[in-house]
Amino acid sequence: MAAEPAISAAGGTARALAATRRTLSLIWSSRRGRIGLSILVVFTLAALLSPVLAPEDPTRDFGSEILAPPSSDHLLGTDGNGADVLSGVLIGARVSMAVGFAAAIISGVIGAFVGVVSGYYGGWIDRTLTAIDDWFLVIPFLPFAIVVATALGRVADDWPGGRVTLLIIVIGMLSWAGTSRLVRSQVLSLKERQFVERAKALGASPGWIVRKHILPNVMPLVFANTVLIVSATILAESTLAFVGLGDPLRPSWGTMLEKANDSGAVATGAWWFFLPPGIGIVLVVLGFTLVGYAIEEIVNPRLRERRG
Repeated sequence: MAAEPAISAAGGTARALAATRRTLSLIWSSRRGRIGLSILVVFTLAALLSPVLAPEDPTRDFGSEILAPPSSDHLLGTDGNGADVLSGVLIGARVSMAVGFAAAIISGVIGAFVGVVSGYYGGWIDRTLTAIDDWFLVIPFLPFAIVVATALGRVADDWPGGRVTLLIIVIGMLSWAGTSRLVRSQVLSLKERQFVERAKALGASPGWIVRKHILPNVMPLVFANTVLIVSATILAESTLAFVGLGDPLRPSWGTMLEKANDSGAVATGAWWFFLPPGIGIVLVVLGFTLVGYAIEEIVNPRLRERRG
């Protein structure tokens, strides 16, 4: 009897791995997907290996060679504190991409939950959740995020992860409404399908129907939308860090742009300070956007037919 759960778990893992391989293969079959995956693989490896690849500690104040141009000692020059820019770009990639992934996952989970509950149960639950959804859709994201992050900034200094954790929570909690609206529309269509009606007629509980019939059909949509949201969350983190809400002890690309602006690198033409993090943001956002569109082509038959 004890072997059955192990066999079941092994079978579930094997199915998950097979599904992942099929998805990656389908993404790779698209030109957009190939370009996007290639960009993301390069930056992901750079972020994971940054402690090894970074020549120096970017948070250390060297005090000499301030805003020095690229040289053999510093391939991307130095910043306003005399620290190595290349090290800052590599270490900053970890923070920016970690915030993007984590905030997008929070956004996807909340959006999927609210969308499924609102669409399936309807009635006053749907009206209440839709009103909350509408409120989050119309509030100006950036000013509201700045207010919340500023108000909780000192408190977050004592949290695990510091202000990076705060940015993850703020961005994730404020960016789920779009996913919820998409999922709700899909659930409204799914609950009228014959297989759901048959399950209801056979006495299946709402929870069982949601687990067995609703969630498997909406998860591809949630996954595709979450991948697209990653690019938006990375941009949001960079924006919030640029206005001074980042964690100076855990520098990100947005923090580097803030320091470049404060040190006058733009005015003095020290391009090696502000261009590398800016290009990193653009390329990673482009990579996630291309992969998101490729996944959308896979899960959307109309887009797949148009592509073919």
